Amino acid sequence: MQETSAERADRGRHCSVLSFVVPAHNEEQALGATLASLETAARAIHQLSEIVVVDDASTDRTAEIARARGASLRSVNLRHIAAARNAGAAVALGDVLVFVDADTTVTGAVVAAAVAAIECGAVGGGARVKLASDSPRWARAVWAVASWYYRRLGLAAGCFLFARRDAFEAAGGFDETYFATEEIHLSRALLALGSFVVLREAVTTSGRKFQLLSAWAFAREALRLARAGWVPYKSRHRWWYGPQRERSDAGGRTRQE
Repeated sequence: MQETSAERADRGRHCSVLSFVVPAHNEEQALGATLASLETAARAIHQLSEIVVVDDASTDRTAEIARARGASLRSVNLRHIAAARNAGAAVALGDVLVFVDADTTVTGAVVAAAVAAIECGAVGGGARVKLASDSPRWARAVWAVASWYYRRLGLAAGCFLFARRDAFEAAGGFDETYFATEEIHLSRALLALGSFVVLREAVTTSGRKFQLLSAWAFAREALRLARAGWVPYKSRHRWWYGPQRERSDAGGRTRQE
């Protein structure tokens, strides 16, 4: 018997399998804690889940740590976080996708809220984001304002974004023409398809990117990018994909975004 539109809608709202997709490049310092938090969160809400780590050209113990934690491993050589996330989504088994950065920890509360949002009809969403306590004080102040702004606009931060698979595919996934801000473009694309929610519950992410720059250098770079619009994000611009990123790689404190 042919499935009705109402039945399809109801099926789309049900979360049977949750796939956590974790892009990682040289993340041996942070990955273990992130995977442990995902495992604990899924157990806390009794949710059937899997973890897919996308090892993007790592030269450290990233792959070894992922295997040791029982995660599925997808090895790629892209050096592009949007493409790495899409590669993980392509092999994930779940009908709900949760993209979590390798330096971001989650709780059962935020995962439960994401699942509840999907089951209430949302096509996707994000969460409030806190910087780790060892981040520079000025960075935590700036991020608090930025996080409020993101929530007000209904945009997900890149370190945590969830979506129904069918909506993610209909939106075209992460736009691979961008090296940054890809989460903003996907948030808008998903919003065009239905309800997109930014949860009050928070995840915690590292402040490594802010540690590469002084407050003044950060402000100067942000102003440069604001003047140039989206164009710089379509190349490996000097802020994160330039020499400073490579120095960060060498020190073992890395992040792709």
